[in-house]
Amino acid sequence: MPTSDDPRAHDIRAVVFDWRGTLVCELTPSGWVREALRRVGRDHDDLAVASVLRSVHTPELLTRLRSPLGNTSAQRHRDTYYGVFAAAGLDDELADELWAVESDPTYNPFAVDAARTLSTLAEHGCAIGVLSNIHFDIRPVFDRAGLLDHIDSFVLSCERGVQKPDPAIFRLALDELGTGAEHTLMVGDRPSRDGVAVDVGMPTLLVPPLTDSARSSLHLVTMTVGAHRQHPPTRHGDGRRGRGRAHGDHRGHGEHREHVALV
Repeated sequence: MPTSDDPRAHDIRAVVFDWRGTLVCELTPSGWVREALRRVGRDHDDLAVASVLRSVHTPELLTRLRSPLGNTSAQRHRDTYYGVFAAAGLDDELADELWAVESDPTYNPFAVDAARTLSTLAEHGCAIGVLSNIHFDIRPVFDRAGLLDHIDSFVLSCERGVQKPDPAIFRLALDELGTGAEHTLMVGDRPSRDGVAVDVGMPTLLVPPLTDSARSSLHLVTMTVGAHRQHPPTRHGDGRRGRGRAHGDHRGHGEHREHVALV
């Protein structure tokens, strides 16, 4: 991993973050099912959770949940999930609560060090983007947390009709920030999705999936870009913060990696 003394650290002018599992917590599959069962007033012990997961997490249904097009629109995401719930034999009440939990960002609190990391990067002069496979607008989440002004660009799959690991969505993020791939660090938790950024020339930092908001790992980002240096570089891009532009302005359930890697 580069440090502030590594020449690569001095070349980073922008950072693009994944959202769920990186900046915010992501429920584990068991946590997702347990909360849905609790909300419908049913037993939600380990046996009950395991029973639902056995129904949903068959090889065929997992493949459908991980569809490379499943987050390219809100409707497609909903259709994908409800199709899986029906195929698994789940009743409508439980299906509705599973969907509600999946779509409720209150189950995704920010990492304890997220605000500090974003603030440090901004002070350092780095442009900051958020790139997420998601089926709803997450700008209000940042706004409520007082973090919207730190973000220069949101590239959300449901607004763009493309999702990770398609290299095209990483290029969209670069276009939004106005920085070259070699000067833009991608930070995420899933090698098969976020790790594809290397294919477009972006250095990529993979961190352990965040399932506990009290765990600190985002300091690795500021270490990688050397953001504690006393003299920050000139800010790249258009210099505005908190643009949060929508697409019209031209702006879960996967594998985990339990270590940090820079690729």
